[in-house]
Amino acid sequence: MLQIVALAEVILCWAVWSLAFMKPRKEAAEQKEVMRAPVSRWGIGLVMLSFALVWMYVRPQGFEKSQASLIASMILAPPSVALGWAAAHQLGRHWRYQAALSEDHELVRTGPYRLVRHPIYASMLGMYLSTALAWTWWPLAFAGLIAFIVGTEIRVRAEDRLLAERFQKSFIEYRSRVSAYVPFIR
Repeated sequence: MLQIVALAEVILCWAVWSLAFMKPRKEAAEQKEVMRAPVSRWGIGLVMLSFALVWMYVRPQGFEKSQASLIASMILAPPSVALGWAAAHQLGRHWRYQAALSEDHELVRTGPYRLVRHPIYASMLGMYLSTALAWTWWPLAFAGLIAFIVGTEIRVRAEDRLLAERFQKSFIEYRSRVSAYVPFIR
């Protein structure tokens, strides 16, 4: 029964997490992009691969998740959703699917951006881990985690380059004191 509840919560959390980007997406559509980092598409592809791996239904006979794993999943998912919503709300019209800046882009350093430079990626990592804890056989979870980290690093570096070019000293100072997407890890 706990397996069903944990999986239902993860699915619901993914749905709610996804809704966080509806309004920022509409707001961003009205903005003209002036700087773009096409390399971020590779990162997006690797992150999508990681999500495909974490949801894949491949497992040995008799596979079951432990109660501790299911409970950890249920604890991790809701704050990951909340972080995604807070980050999307703070970013607003500056949010982009692909790394890009608009004409009037501002360097956002408020809300969850005080804690990490890329809180949306932190929330995605939390959702990835909660899904892995509730559903995925460990070899697929591990392979997906590697794809997620590599893809996210590509995106973080692409976005950081754009922000450094645009905001120069203020971004460099911000980057020097705020972690990328995992607190306390630069």
